[in-house]
Amino acid sequence: MRAFVITGPGRGEVRDVPRPEPLPDEVIVDVECAGVCGTDAEFFSGEMAYLHTGEARYPIRIGHEWAGVVSAVGDAADPSWIGRRVTGDTMLGCGHCHRCRAGRRHLCADRYEIGIRNGRPGGLAEQLPVPVRALQSLPDTLDPALGALVEPGGNALRAVRGAGLQPGERLLVLGPGTIGLLAARIAAAEGAEVHLLGRTRQSLDFARRLGFAHVWTTETLPALRFDAVIDASNAAALPALALELVEPGRRVVYIGLAGEPSLVDTRTIALKDVTAVGVLSASGGLEGTVDLYASGAVDPRPLVAATVALEDLAAVLGGERRPEWGDAPKIHVDPRR
Repeated sequence: MRAFVITGPGRGEVRDVPRPEPLPDEVIVDVECAGVCGTDAEFFSGEMAYLHTGEARYPIRIGHEWAGVVSAVGDAADPSWIGRRVTGDTMLGCGHCHRCRAGRRHLCADRYEIGIRNGRPGGLAEQLPVPVRALQSLPDTLDPALGALVEPGGNALRAVRGAGLQPGERLLVLGPGTIGLLAARIAAAEGAEVHLLGRTRQSLDFARRLGFAHVWTTETLPALRFDAVIDASNAAALPALALELVEPGRRVVYIGLAGEPSLVDTRTIALKDVTAVGVLSASGGLEGTVDLYASGAVDPRPLVAATVALEDLAAVLGGERRPEWGDAPKIHVDPRR
């Protein structure tokens, strides 16, 4: 089968690789659509932290936002999975340690991460092996593009839950990328007054076209009470700004990751009596995201700029943006092209 393989910094190609055979507790998914994430771009550039800690190494098969149809099952898996459209959790815990037994498999020290950690192959390929325990079934109303947006949506949903807002309260989202915009849409669907802080004219104009009226830069941000702040950016300075802007006694959610250490003053956390919440993954948020998409409460489709072939992926990871794609942040790949 064909799969996209990163062989080193700035080098990636489509290769013919052996088709996967399911382990007893696995299924094989024929991938219909997969998303390109900032993490994938960091693997391509060589900046991804796991490359420097030894938790990942080249060559690597990326892709952790995916949807497809189950085409085969292992000996211990329920054959009724065959023919069902699914997506799945990225984080695969060992199942035996105290974290896994306590329901925190995404924090397992020995976890695999699909397309990311410890050599587990990713979904930017024609087929993908997935443990049954990680599967999330998709209703017929969710097409492959929506299915591939469940994983980033699960991250965003967990961030909104972590913010602890009530309807009518005010949320500030830092970073109008895919996760930030999904969090903004989810929070708005739940009745929050949503504000977005961005940097480029293109991203801010796009947020306005999505219907967000309160879109700011650091220079234009008004002096308002923000009942929660979600930092979905990759800017090292913004975690401290989030803490500065949040209302005392409320919550800051950190889901964005900077390429260098981002420092906050813990004295401010204590003196403002702020709760800081970290979100690592979509684990625990997939089912809720499927419900939001299926009900129509949240429509993520406008966030997809284009769907390309595997052969186009190296250029996309290298930063190529065709003018006809517009300003939407997400690129999808159809491995069947």
